[in-house]
Amino acid sequence: MVNEEEFKRRTKAVALRVIQLVETLPWSGSSGVIGKQLLRSATSVGANYRAVCRAKSTADIIAKLGIVEEEADECLYWMELLVESGLVPEVKLKSLMSEVNEIVAMTVTLIRTLRSKLRKNNM
Repeated sequence: MVNEEEFKRRTKAVALRVIQLVETLPWSGSSGVIGKQLLRSATSVGANYRAVCRAKSTADIIAKLGIVEEEADECLYWMELLVESGLVPEVKLKSLMSEVNEIVAMTVTLIRTLRSKLRKNNM
């Protein structure tokens, strides 16, 4: 099971790494747009996970975790665009993308576990 404090720490660390990354982007038209989108989605992951921690019910937790999953997956999309467009070398984003992939995987696993428990309790 995912440790709440550890997950908060990891999602905040991703946001901080993305902030540093975006600050190094050359601010051309496309990199500026992609950078802003990446920054928005990366900071949203941790913010929405904090909302998960304050959720009032299992259904609320699942809904909020769905937002975390979507935002983390969106981060991956923007990073893929940075790499595939040649704006950022893949080697520079490899570990960050790996961490975000882990966050997506943990979130999906948590959602599935909670849905399963919810179904069992409603039987």
